[in-house]
Amino acid sequence: MLQPRGWDPAFIGASRADWVSRPTPCDWSVQKQGRGLVPAAGQRDAVRAREAAARAMATPSPGPGEVLVCSPEAGCRATAASSSSRRGLLWRFRDKQSRLGLFEIGPGHELHELTCMMQAGLWAATQVAMDHPPTGPPSEEDFLEVLTQVQEGFELDTLAGPAFARLRRSLGLAEEDYQAALGPGVPYLQFLSTSKSKASFFLSHDQRFFLKTQRRQEVQALLAHLPRYMQHLQRHPHSLLARLLGVHSLRVAQGKKKYFIIMQSVFYPAGRISERYDIKGCEVSRWVEPAPEGSSVVLVLKDLNFQGKTIDLGPQRSWLLRQMELDTTFLQELNVLDYSLLMAFQCLHEDERGPGSNLIFRMARSVQGTPSQEELGAQNRRLLPDTPNALHILDGSEQRYFLGLVDLATVYGLRKRLEHLWKTLRYPGRTFSTVSPARYARRLCQWVEAHTE
Repeated sequence: MLQPRGWDPAFIGASRADWVSRPTPCDWSVQKQGRGLVPAAGQRDAVRAREAAARAMATPSPGPGEVLVCSPEAGCRATAASSSSRRGLLWRFRDKQSRLGLFEIGPGHELHELTCMMQAGLWAATQVAMDHPPTGPPSEEDFLEVLTQVQEGFELDTLAGPAFARLRRSLGLAEEDYQAALGPGVPYLQFLSTSKSKASFFLSHDQRFFLKTQRRQEVQALLAHLPRYMQHLQRHPHSLLARLLGVHSLRVAQGKKKYFIIMQSVFYPAGRISERYDIKGCEVSRWVEPAPEGSSVVLVLKDLNFQGKTIDLGPQRSWLLRQMELDTTFLQELNVLDYSLLMAFQCLHEDERGPGSNLIFRMARSVQGTPSQEELGAQNRRLLPDTPNALHILDGSEQRYFLGLVDLATVYGLRKRLEHLWKTLRYPGRTFSTVSPARYARRLCQWVEAHTE
């Protein structure tokens, strides 16, 4: 079922009474009527008959070792309940070696049912974007639209769908690839984060896309800032800001909505990454106990773990310092703090060092769409590497560095101001994350300047 409506903060968390019941997306023949999508004439009776017949049929239970594969039409059903709890316990003791510290969310995992619903919902939501791509210049309605889809057992909202469809297109991301990576077929991966938040973190199976659950207030902030965020990316196409690709909410039966965002993973492709860091430019709670030597468990380390190390960027250092200034100034204008600079290291192979034979291609791609030399300088563009996820990758002389600014939704409001006062008393003479946006931006830029060469 689909129900587009204008978005406003009051709608987030709205009751079921705000929804309009319509046929399921898989049975739709859709057509545009203004801002809405409506079922084609003659479809309702047939759809209702099929749904009634489906409810009347008993679905046979799979055997203990079987899995019903996710599909857009049916969602995802896990294996028999008699063994699911046992597998849930065994899951916690699975060898992490095979996934480099990431858990595959297969049958028996406590989040398997939720992620299958996410996959089915995202498949249908992306299909709408493919069938009805935004046309003409961007409008205010692109940022206000809420598209509601109701499938068996759950409901999924797509917030500001046309705006995000435009953003994905500007990044050269094909909707077919986006749908294939996030839709049914292969399970998501669960990332065991060192974050103190209660958020859940997922990766698409190819680790290209990162999904994170968010609080309602954070989603409100992201959507309020979305027009300016997209303008910033237009002015600075090589920005370090993480590329936000979608915002959704999912509600199971009569339960509370779960909000989640989708973004390009900074750490992609991850195959040869050796170290990962989450940097905030402070010291309180910024240490993670490293994994034992020889362990393949993936950990994201923090500021204090980075002591004594530097990033050797050579001539690209000046670009990074300038881009950090541009991006953190923008976040300061949004009154945002507590974001992180994600970093990862990867040793370069011999044939990856130097400009290589594809220099002309790289230059053409790096300046694409820039009409003048003056604009090129104002946008702070750089020579992008010939690699996937090039916007988040800088090559030094010996190492490849993955860099990106993430967690852009924490506003310096009353709660954070009170937290700042409490931490000032609790940690005298020490640096902590909850400071004014101006101080936060300045301090993180100073950290990058001090740790690069």
